[in-house]
Amino acid sequence: MTGGTGFVGAAVARALLARGYDVRALARRGSDRRNLDGLAVEIVEGDLTDRESLVRAVAGCRFVLHVAADYRIWVPDPAAMLRANVEGTRALFLAALDVGAERVVYCSSVAALGLMADGTAADERTPVSEDKIVGIYKRSKYRAEQAVLDLVRERGLRAVIVNPSTPVGPRDIKPTPTGKMILDAAAGRMPAYVDTGLNVVHVDDVAEGHMLALERGRIGEKYILGGENMSLRDVLAMVAAESGRRPPSVRLPNAALWPLALACEAVARLSGATPLVTRDHLRMARKKMFFSSAKAVADLGYAPRPARAAVHDAVAWFRVTGRLPA
Repeated sequence: MTGGTGFVGAAVARALLARGYDVRALARRGSDRRNLDGLAVEIVEGDLTDRESLVRAVAGCRFVLHVAADYRIWVPDPAAMLRANVEGTRALFLAALDVGAERVVYCSSVAALGLMADGTAADERTPVSEDKIVGIYKRSKYRAEQAVLDLVRERGLRAVIVNPSTPVGPRDIKPTPTGKMILDAAAGRMPAYVDTGLNVVHVDDVAEGHMLALERGRIGEKYILGGENMSLRDVLAMVAAESGRRPPSVRLPNAALWPLALACEAVARLSGATPLVTRDHLRMARKKMFFSSAKAVADLGYAPRPARAAVHDAVAWFRVTGRLPA
């Protein structure tokens, strides 16, 4: 598997071990491997941009799970993200074909799917085109997903695709952009919000969805691994309740934040720091990112828990690791 040192990948590694699989994890040289501490996982060094390392990593493996991705909303060099997320995905699965892997699971994202204009829940069949997708991360996931489907059609790759929504929970070391939002809200650093919506899912449910896709998924099919559709305001209120703080009460109009986004991006280009808010953040917020997991529930037996459990476990983990006061 790839991505084992990361947030979703570490949960997938634990789920694989719990089912009795022998796990080999690809990890970049010098990567933070705390998420794999104490786990009976064979670690091999390599990189999605190094094809030879991918060939070595998959040698002798029956199954390949590709969970790694460059997940950032803003990047100074979009080409680097495309190399990792798109070209790296294709190279990994070409290597899997070469060794005769029985089945592969590709961890895509709801970012690669379409959205409903009226704010209702989208599913795997909702129409999408690349020119309607906002941001380089989302475009990279869309292109990678299309590359996987091309390999299914043209080379017989036995791939199942999963599309997690917004994972939340423990072991978000970096943290991810979503984890940073939870952490900032729990620490009282988010006094205001914008009117948008997202689908919150426990990271361990996403990991279980990977297992179900590996064992029961149909080749060439996509499965949304989501949880609960919620407004951002309600998510932040839930975080506030878990952390003993008042929820943000100020709703900011999207347009009012545009000058701030431009300034944050300008500072980020000079400093290399991650911008607090970007124009892509604001473009994405214009539509509610609501999704239905009905297909995964019906076909795989997927059964996600309530969003509150995900938020509770995330806040508790940030607290026990010292990122939040006791």
